[in-house]
Amino acid sequence: QPPTDRAQRLPSYSYLTTMPSMMMKSTRVTPAMRRTNVARRNVAVKANVADFADELLKTANHITSPGKGILAMDESNATCGKRLESVGVENTEENRRRYRELLVSTPNLGEHIGGAILFEETLYQSTKDGKPFVDVLNGAGVLPGIKVDKGLRPMCNSNGESWCMGLDGLAERCDEYYKQGARFAKWRSVISIPDGPSRKAMVDCAYGLARYAAICQNSGLVPIVEPEILLDGEHDIDRTFEVASQTWAETFKFLEDQDVLLDRILLKPSMVGPGADCPKRNTADEVAAATLRMLNSRVPPAVPGIMFLSGGLSELDSTLYLNAMNQSPNPWHVSFSYARALQNTVLKTWSGDDAKVAEAQEILFNRTKDNGMAQLGKFDAENTSVNSDGMFVRNYQY
Repeated sequence: QPPTDRAQRLPSYSYLTTMPSMMMKSTRVTPAMRRTNVARRNVAVKANVADFADELLKTANHITSPGKGILAMDESNATCGKRLESVGVENTEENRRRYRELLVSTPNLGEHIGGAILFEETLYQSTKDGKPFVDVLNGAGVLPGIKVDKGLRPMCNSNGESWCMGLDGLAERCDEYYKQGARFAKWRSVISIPDGPSRKAMVDCAYGLARYAAICQNSGLVPIVEPEILLDGEHDIDRTFEVASQTWAETFKFLEDQDVLLDRILLKPSMVGPGADCPKRNTADEVAAATLRMLNSRVPPAVPGIMFLSGGLSELDSTLYLNAMNQSPNPWHVSFSYARALQNTVLKTWSGDDAKVAEAQEILFNRTKDNGMAQLGKFDAENTSVNSDGMFVRNYQY
């Protein structure tokens, strides 16, 4: 029969009386424990951001030179493959290498590009003549960077939100990337307005970015901090402003908690605009005003650069918005870190045809020039052939 008295149903905790003696026995220091403690002290000595402080500052300053931005070419092999297949090119390592060689070998690329973000495969690839991509970029005055996150995963107990993987083993990977020639890094987390944003998703995003940033600086890599507010949804510009403000407040709180050097990081925010399905559209001036108002309320002036993502905006809109934000002085270098907004027409022009490489490279250079001029606030929309077609993709994955 089941016990009826409450005392009978309670578990026995008599074993707790043995805990003091058990704890006393566990305090004996063994040789293995001594070795572990020494190893931990050695790791702490090795991971010292002061060793890289000058180089980190030099890297950040180079990327934020006047009229320059970042070429983002860090799509995963799967995403790069989808791009290639969209123009009839098979997704093979060689075809990915061929397309990436087109990008990194573009004549005068360094005139308006200060850094290029690479995928891990790309960091170790070479031209068909055997010259490492890292050397090609450095020769053009473009610093190599590396995507270090391991992608998004569904967040448990949420309404379809995501969290970003990659902290396990990050320090060791960053050390190897630095040896290979990388000098800055990128980690992309996302915040979804239609799916939340829940408190746990926002905190996880901010904490992960801060831990990543601290680890990168201790390995000599300038971290790009990217909490992307996804375009997906019907929300208006005011709702985007509210969520972006909350997200960046959390992010800087955790960056400070992790003792990240704010003058040796770069930010990669979304522009503050309406959701992709919002019926009310906003002008470039309205987007610029909302974005700068949000950033001025959240981002310390010590941060050297704001490198906007395009996030599915058209080639033309991404340049117009950037140009509008540079019509008056800002406390930071306000520039671009674009992927599709630089490469969309380039890829369609090339389509796997080596005879089209020079034409595609000219288009890429002109797109970098357009955005370099926008960084200076001098973009002339009347004298450009830039494409105005939208490039929004729902639930976009790198």
